[in-house]
Amino acid sequence: MALTSMKDMLVRARRGHYAVCYCEAWNLESLEAVVEAAEETRSPVIVGFGGGFLSRPERPHPEPLEYYAGLGLAAAHVASVPVALLLNETDSFGQIKKAIELGFNGVMVENERLRAGEYQELVREVVSWAHHHAVAVEAQIGHLPEHASAGGHHVSLTDPQAARAFAQSTGVDALAVSIGNVHVMTRGGAAIDLKLLADINRQVRLPLVVHGGTGFPRSKARQAARCGVAKFNFGTGLKQAYLRALQVSLRKYREPMNPHPFVGMGGGNDILVAAREAVKREVVKLLRAFGSAGKARG
Repeated sequence: MALTSMKDMLVRARRGHYAVCYCEAWNLESLEAVVEAAEETRSPVIVGFGGGFLSRPERPHPEPLEYYAGLGLAAAHVASVPVALLLNETDSFGQIKKAIELGFNGVMVENERLRAGEYQELVREVVSWAHHHAVAVEAQIGHLPEHASAGGHHVSLTDPQAARAFAQSTGVDALAVSIGNVHVMTRGGAAIDLKLLADINRQVRLPLVVHGGTGFPRSKARQAARCGVAKFNFGTGLKQAYLRALQVSLRKYREPMNPHPFVGMGGGNDILVAAREAVKREVVKLLRAFGSAGKARG
């Protein structure tokens, strides 16, 4: 299929009281896993990559965005279900502009490092640029705690009135909220304030987004969708599944064994296949739990 509008996908999900999953990829195998899971469950899906991750200062140099755009666009082209392509969590206007030029049709503007006024102005600039290119923009009001952080992480829940004013001022297409959800939650579940979510939904008539989906209680997923959440973000749990599969598979290899069956040949001992299948199984569970399974059109 051709690339599908992220805005249309989320509007449809909000109206249908289900949520589309953004399952973040980081390489070819993880991207394949997400698309294969979406096809197996006949689910619309949002694929993409973390803009902030691709340009972190620890890297010797920023990753070429062209590689990731090419992978994502190819995935959308060959997929038999609707696929949108998102550059997630970045506050670099230059990176956002480049992503749009390369074909991403959704961008998420990160608010972690910016003061409120700076962030609002950046989002306005991004919306003006992105909408001119028919690209959807997601922004966030409030700040999430980070479960794996050593401390000092700014946290604030979303104020419904502030969310309404921000949405009206900026013209964003989707709004991420802080309702007790937690970034990088490696075990356990977050304490979600569904009453606050309902209050936000009454003020903001846009598709709402929950980041930190790994720690979101699945028992509350459908209720959250009825309160306007049209998109959940997942990354941490997928990488955990990937790493577990690699750890198990690598136990079979010892030098001077032939390395090719373990990397790149695609058989039963290939660690990349094992990791891809582990991520796929996890994504299948998510698509079913959060309600998008069976909702694919086309």
